[in-house]
Amino acid sequence: MSSSTAQVHAPSAAASSSTSPAAAQAALVAALAGVLPPHALLVRDDETTPYECDGLAAYRQRPLAVCLPETEAQVAAVLRACHRLGLPVVPRGAGTGLSGGALPLAGGVTLSLARLNRIVSIDPLARTAVVQSGVRNLAISEAAARHGLYYAPDPSSQIACSIGGNVAENSGGVHCLKYGLTVHNVLQVRGFTVEGEPITVGNLAGDSAGPDLLAAVIGSEGMLMVVTEVVVRLIPRPQLARCIMASFDDLRKAGDAVAGLIAAGIIPAGLEMMDKPMTIAAEAFVHAGYDCEAAAILLCESDGTPEEVAEEIEHMTAVLQGCGATAIAISRDEAERLRFWSGRKNAFPASGRISPDYYCMDGTIPRKRIADMLLAIQDMEREFDLRCVNVFHAGDGNLHPLILFDANQADQMQRAEEFGAKILETCVEMGGSITGEHGVGVEKINSMCVQFSPEELEQFFALRRAFDPGEKLNPGKNIPSHARCAEYGKMHVRGGQLPFAELPRF
Repeated sequence: MSSSTAQVHAPSAAASSSTSPAAAQAALVAALAGVLPPHALLVRDDETTPYECDGLAAYRQRPLAVCLPETEAQVAAVLRACHRLGLPVVPRGAGTGLSGGALPLAGGVTLSLARLNRIVSIDPLARTAVVQSGVRNLAISEAAARHGLYYAPDPSSQIACSIGGNVAENSGGVHCLKYGLTVHNVLQVRGFTVEGEPITVGNLAGDSAGPDLLAAVIGSEGMLMVVTEVVVRLIPRPQLARCIMASFDDLRKAGDAVAGLIAAGIIPAGLEMMDKPMTIAAEAFVHAGYDCEAAAILLCESDGTPEEVAEEIEHMTAVLQGCGATAIAISRDEAERLRFWSGRKNAFPASGRISPDYYCMDGTIPRKRIADMLLAIQDMEREFDLRCVNVFHAGDGNLHPLILFDANQADQMQRAEEFGAKILETCVEMGGSITGEHGVGVEKINSMCVQFSPEELEQFFALRRAFDPGEKLNPGKNIPSHARCAEYGKMHVRGGQLPFAELPRF
């Protein structure tokens, strides 16, 4: 939700039912007095308020304290102290997440990794970079550019989001169709268990003996370990990239074109879709040159050698025309290519210009169901009497509907959440998932009850307990309890309930 969304306070998770917050805070300050410098431990309300939420601003809660370690040794010491005191810990990156995954706990500690922001090394021969978890996503590519290399996953927030947060959420981006998500571009992570013990998962050989714990850690939302260092895979920067903007007068034709490109054996470097309301909003914001009369536009990128790009552009153009494209524009130079992408990269702020608030959803569906989903969302707009603008990582079937509302108007926030819950249920009904890259956090925790059985959820908990028996790392996120799912089943009417419905709303 946008930053102006009404506040909804999340429940506290006190370390002990018999320990007051003041006593727990005093014990923590005493335990960390010789571990962290004074400026790295925040306890006053005015100091901890900036950490009360992540990019999902609907849920807010000040933590007991915020720790900002500057070294890995300090991270370990903080974890050991919290473990000794029985305090839950919420790891936090740059705070750009959109599902409440870094929502603090009133009785817990927020552990910010922002000051672990050093690029340790770049190996151009091995095409790897070793970076601390607080390094910005884009900074990796900037540092690798002098070697002709870059880091492929590129979330829209890449100018600000950190690699540790990307690991926590298994982040994607507009070029992940061809180059993969975070899980496909990370070789190894290092960090600490909840007890402060060092742990390394994955290796530089590309494979390791035993279970693939790296894939389990990536996307686990900080519930298994605190990541302090990441080894990422770098790839050569392509000699040339060109982008097609294709217009369609019908949503189904645009959806069929996405499936048609993949069926033709083409894997574009990027394949994004925007519906007409989103196109109009983005064009008004950045003047990208979009066709605002089209029912939908596709952005299809090719990269490689000039010869490869020319051949692929010709092939894609033929497929798009065969699927009913009404107009096709091909970037003539790098400036125009970047302009085409600027509207897509700024879709969220563009939405913020046309509505007091927006609720950004994240789910996945099979590519062949894109048009069905867009038409279903149009029906939901009428059902909930709210507008929705849509942008897709179309090649991945990863959708980002942005539900527009005004939190100052009675019941609009409730209707927006009911709208969002119904979108997620529809994703599951169509054979997809409730999340593609934003994670579950607190936002989608009830929707997990829709997608997974009690037996499946128990397997998730079993894995979690293998790393964190006491469930003190980011508790209350990602995996719903059986009690929550049982209660959700009783109250379930197409989803329309806040994850924390028992709390006061403002």
